[in-house]
Amino acid sequence: MPNVNDLPDILETTQAERLATGFTFTEGPLWHPDGFYYFVDLRANKLYRITPGQKPELVRETQEGNGTTFDLQGRLIHCEGGGRCVTRLTKDGKVEIVADRFMGGRFNRPNDVVCRSDGSLYFTDPDKRVPHSKREIPPPAGVNNLWDGAAVYRVAPDGTVGMVANCEYPNGLAFSPDERTLYVANTRSSKYIHALEIDAAGNMVRRRIFADMNEGERPGIPDGLKVDSRGRVFCTGPGGIWVFTPEGQHIGTIEFPEQSVNFAFGGTDLRTLFCCAHTSVYTLRVKVPGQPHPWYRVRGR
Repeated sequence: MPNVNDLPDILETTQAERLATGFTFTEGPLWHPDGFYYFVDLRANKLYRITPGQKPELVRETQEGNGTTFDLQGRLIHCEGGGRCVTRLTKDGKVEIVADRFMGGRFNRPNDVVCRSDGSLYFTDPDKRVPHSKREIPPPAGVNNLWDGAAVYRVAPDGTVGMVANCEYPNGLAFSPDERTLYVANTRSSKYIHALEIDAAGNMVRRRIFADMNEGERPGIPDGLKVDSRGRVFCTGPGGIWVFTPEGQHIGTIEFPEQSVNFAFGGTDLRTLFCCAHTSVYTLRVKVPGQPHPWYRVRGR
């Protein structure tokens, strides 16, 4: 039987190593330079950390915690869908609200979050799992006829919250290496990746479809999304993690023993692909490092 991960320009290893299993639905992967990964068991409302070769450790209970990132101080930022908010875990273990409202209404279910080099946080807020009667944010000016309650938002360094773009079903997101493009995975009815052009002030200038992912009938949806240091875009989708050139050409798909949900680049060289795949977490080695988080540069790693 041929190796399904025959991607010589992408993968250094082809057989996934399972680090831990027995979960309900893993999500929110994030590498910490001190040598461990964060991830969540979303439906069990638990945030874990795992050092390769050791058992997972429970960090805290969450409110349906999902996507994670760091701020420029290295504090864990967390989308908590059940709490309808984005939170921050302080150094002394306290959980603080970063954002929970826009235009007087609560968010729907914040899903994924990334940090830009200026310290601003961008996060997705889909609406499909929230009844219409519980969607509280009114249509912003200029999008009344298009508004269904789903959008990408930005939390500025001073804490101000603004809407970047309304989207059909925004999920995972990641910046290009120059931070001029914000890629957003669109889930559910149409499977594609949006490319939002972002100006120096953090606002969207224009948008386009970067890649269509409606190919085939294999299980999987656009969800977790990351970019490597060459600008190649990695996104979960039907069959595994799809890899695209910076121009949007599909190079190939990385497959795991279970359906990929989300992933992160990690390890000291950022060449370990840490994958959350339903009940388990796995790793593979890639040849090109992932795009480093801005905080990694701040702390000198």
